[in-house]
Amino acid sequence: MNSRTRFSLFLTALCFSFATLSQAATSIPAGTAITVTIDQSISSKNAQAGQGVVGTVAHDVTVDGKVVIPKGAHAKLVVSSVQASGRLSTPAKLYLRLKSVEVRGKTYAIATSSSGKTMGGKGKRDAGFIGGGAGAGALIGGLAGGGKGAAIGAVAGAGAGTAGAAATGKKEVEFPAETRLSFTTRADVAIN
Repeated sequence: MNSRTRFSLFLTALCFSFATLSQAATSIPAGTAITVTIDQSISSKNAQAGQGVVGTVAHDVTVDGKVVIPKGAHAKLVVSSVQASGRLSTPAKLYLRLKSVEVRGKTYAIATSSSGKTMGGKGKRDAGFIGGGAGAGALIGGLAGGGKGAAIGAVAGAGAGTAGAAATGKKEVEFPAETRLSFTTRADVAIN
């Protein structure tokens, strides 16, 4: 083999090596934050666990100064936990998890933490409605009919307070389109 052929083979091998190195996977380490803007609205009132949600990556995800997932990359999320608001004591909750991202036409599965919200407990507020209704009923019943009237009024007032708590108590978790949610990777992810 002459030296010109060897040099040509060497250059070909060198170019192939550089191409392979530039295509090498970059690993996004566990604990990396990824912020996603959801492209559709979703509510705890009618969402279901496992339901898909689409979004886009809100900020470049970088590793060692290199952009691994660019801003605007397509993202798929899934409802990981949902509960509609109950009338008296069940608070609404809605949590999503990032499932995958698409980078340069290739889809990569990602394991992340969940992100979402649980509405505050309503127990104290509902107890206030019910207790306040019972107290007001007892006062009115006592004035109108003495001791026996107070007992009847307390029961009637508690019933009215319970109805009031039930009528005003449904507060759902709602994420309108363009809501940003942040997720944290739970395992390393290799992106080519």
